[in-house]
Amino acid sequence: MTNLPTSTQRKLGLVIDLDTCVGCHACVISCKGWNTENYGAPLSDQQPYGADPSGTFLNRVHSYEVQPDRGAAQLVHFPKSCLHCEDAPCVTVCPTGASYKRVEDGIVLVNESDCIGCGLCAWACPYGAREMDAAEGVMKKCTLCVDRIYNQNLPEEDREPACVRTCPAGARHFGDFGDPDSHVSQLTAARGGFDLMPEQGTKPVNKYLPPRPRDSLDQTDVLAPFLEPVAQETKGFVAWLDRALGAL
Repeated sequence: MTNLPTSTQRKLGLVIDLDTCVGCHACVISCKGWNTENYGAPLSDQQPYGADPSGTFLNRVHSYEVQPDRGAAQLVHFPKSCLHCEDAPCVTVCPTGASYKRVEDGIVLVNESDCIGCGLCAWACPYGAREMDAAEGVMKKCTLCVDRIYNQNLPEEDREPACVRTCPAGARHFGDFGDPDSHVSQLTAARGGFDLMPEQGTKPVNKYLPPRPRDSLDQTDVLAPFLEPVAQETKGFVAWLDRALGAL
């Protein structure tokens, strides 16, 4: 089995804002693209154009409809990838040392040349963040784009994970949780960031920001009078279009 470092010099990770994530999957596509087309190991697909396609993705987005005790239902989009836990059980169960946690920045990685594809790490991870690549027979996972964030050949603004760089809603943030003054630490403290399944005792580095309460139906109805038709009888092209669509 593999040992974890007693401490790390930094704690690099993500803050994901569940209030602003719109579930567009841009982070999923950018992750797949970067890790397949650039420096990372390719993420294979099986029958991508067939009836039962499947593939390896290091980042996935799940959507849930939440029904509060009062008010309208709320749709929450929940991105999920490796959380780079401080007490990572996926590392300690690895029989070959292929899974390891870096001392310098706390990133959990897999040395694919040492991975035997036993799948123990996938069983140990309570978050389902590990992905067995069916084509290569080895385990793959989020690397926090370690080949981007230290890449001096990239412009400085691109030295962050592809998912963060791509997110159009600004729902993903990257930084050092070991620094209490960092952007991610301050954001987590200000918005009540939380760990995913803290009862598991894995001490995830990644944090989630809770969705804010939505407007109530009464508040929404305030706008209803302004949505009334401004004209009872339409003329010209609009009248024709209205009749045409009404006949469908």
